[in-house]
Amino acid sequence: MFKIKFVLIIIISGLAFFYGSFLYAEEEAFGDHVRIRWLAPSSFEEVRTEKIGIYFEVDPEWHVYWRNPGDSGAAPRFNIQASGASIGNIEWPFPTRLKVEHLTNLGYESSVAYLFDLKPKSGAEQVALKADLEWLVCKIECIPGRGTITLIRPVGKQPKWTGDDLIIRDYFAERVPISSESSPWMIKSLVPQGKDRIRLLIEAREKGQVPQVFPLDGKVISPAKPRVRRDGWSLIYLFQRQPEATTPAVTSFVISDGKQAWKFDDVSFGSPLPTEKWRPIWLIILTAFIGGVILNLMPCVFPVLSIKLLGLIGEGYSGGSRPLEGLIYAAGVVSTFTILGLLLLLLRAGGASIGWGFQLQSPEVVLSLIVLFWVMAMSFHGVFEFGQHLVKVAGLSKGGTFGTGALAVFVAAPCTGPFMGVALGSATILPPLEAMLIFISMGIGLAAPFLILCVSPSLLRRLPSPGPWMEKLRQFLAFPLYATVIWLLWILGRMEGEMGWLMGTSMVLIATIILWMIHNSTGLVRGISWGLLFISLPLAFKVMERADQKMIQTLVSWQKYDPELLKQAQQEKRSVFVDYTAAWCVTCQVNKKRVLDKEETLKLFQDNNVLLLRADWTREDPEITESLAALGRNSIPVYAWYPAGAKRPKLLPQVLQEFMIVDLFEDSNNNEEDEER
Repeated sequence: MFKIKFVLIIIISGLAFFYGSFLYAEEEAFGDHVRIRWLAPSSFEEVRTEKIGIYFEVDPEWHVYWRNPGDSGAAPRFNIQASGASIGNIEWPFPTRLKVEHLTNLGYESSVAYLFDLKPKSGAEQVALKADLEWLVCKIECIPGRGTITLIRPVGKQPKWTGDDLIIRDYFAERVPISSESSPWMIKSLVPQGKDRIRLLIEAREKGQVPQVFPLDGKVISPAKPRVRRDGWSLIYLFQRQPEATTPAVTSFVISDGKQAWKFDDVSFGSPLPTEKWRPIWLIILTAFIGGVILNLMPCVFPVLSIKLLGLIGEGYSGGSRPLEGLIYAAGVVSTFTILGLLLLLLRAGGASIGWGFQLQSPEVVLSLIVLFWVMAMSFHGVFEFGQHLVKVAGLSKGGTFGTGALAVFVAAPCTGPFMGVALGSATILPPLEAMLIFISMGIGLAAPFLILCVSPSLLRRLPSPGPWMEKLRQFLAFPLYATVIWLLWILGRMEGEMGWLMGTSMVLIATIILWMIHNSTGLVRGISWGLLFISLPLAFKVMERADQKMIQTLVSWQKYDPELLKQAQQEKRSVFVDYTAAWCVTCQVNKKRVLDKEETLKLFQDNNVLLLRADWTREDPEITESLAALGRNSIPVYAWYPAGAKRPKLLPQVLQEFMIVDLFEDSNNNEEDEER
């Protein structure tokens, strides 16, 4: 009998030991570059709330994420089930900004504890927890992971902590945002600025450091570090707005001084911010006027202004008519400034994301100006003479003076000179009436030098008398116009690529030929030539539009990863490039922006008949996971290059450079040459 009891004791003890070891083993989870365990006491006190946590111990240089992970990455997911206790929501310590190229993520550069409250139920003898976890740990590459940890603790009279767990818990508990009522800062205003900016005004209760501000809603406000400006006790933060984001009624922020943090919930989007005390409206208007005056010296404006100077000196302008000329020119400048300013404000009010000089963002407008300035320059050199018609266009008579003023504003807009930046920036946030005063002031400033010259008899007497020298001056003033044509051709080339240069130079040639035909023909041929001149520009616009559509259609596009497509391409001895990526992978997004999705790279792939496959691992995909395992990888980014006919790929570095893609084809060409030899 004694032997039987002894055997039973041994068996029960062994099972207890095994069961206890099993439970202890389940209290931890392991993944690549991360160990996850509980921060909890060895026992709990009945009906007393205790803060515990799930501790992510991350390898050096690796990181995990905050609740708003930022431009990429993914926040960990917690599915916690409790028995014998009630639990609270996960509490997130305030993050840091993790900058990778043009992307910004929000997370933790080292280990972090995600905390929550636990309260044993009355009469409970033990507490049991089970947490199903999903996480993402990143360095340059990103590795997703899953795991389950359990916790079983008795309910006693007093919580007992072991090791440094209590110190770790308290450290991260201090970094969890608390109520905004105790914050040393107050949020006073939150204002959308057009479609691409959001402006936050914070007022400090006492002067001190500039705090960090983190948006909780990553769908509306960019996680990138905002621009900050101090104005006395106020701090103005200018955040980037997420593309195509719809403005909600309210949003939330976390404000931190680097040691602790405060959470501001339900911050309403309000009315525009008041003008800063240190920058009254009269000072902004004066700044706009000075900026307009200086604009006369900018290279965009001088070619047009030189036309009026030539007209002012030339014959046909009596002393009495010159003040009128100045007023007409000023009217053209100011009215055009007013119209452009009004249009800018209307478009911004409608949510359009545009800036000053938006008219030169249109390829059609730029192409028209190229032809206009070319014809004017050729006329100045005496290649074409069309009497008063062309002279009026060039602004050498009263009839063209108003148009010359309008043209000066039209081409001057992209040349934001000194003082104009402050004025234009203020115009985008001030009420409409005050904003329009700024635009009108810039127009008056631009027109002022020429107007003063026209109405001042003493200055007029200093102008040289008309004479043969004027022909040489007129020819000399054609060169700034040629320079303007070159500048506009450069703009068109930046917009439209090779097609821009081709269409710009072709229109210059076509306009020259047609004008030559008009000058040297009569009757029906002359009429047809004029018709060709009027329809050539609209036809050029259509050609550019179709060329853009054709380019978009012909550029090689990425296809969803499919092993069958890969096998088929290998059988056809076609080269294949596979991009293993995910939305939460920071480096993946950087490589796409800088290299893979650039037009030059896609054109290179197209020219070499490469099949492009994109394996999107944003959501777990067993097929992609198996493919990565076959390559000996369990993290991304991975870039697999299969030369034509190759069964095994060449793996590229995780951080791509453009020359690496170019080298792929140079290596292939070298291999082919070696085989031929």
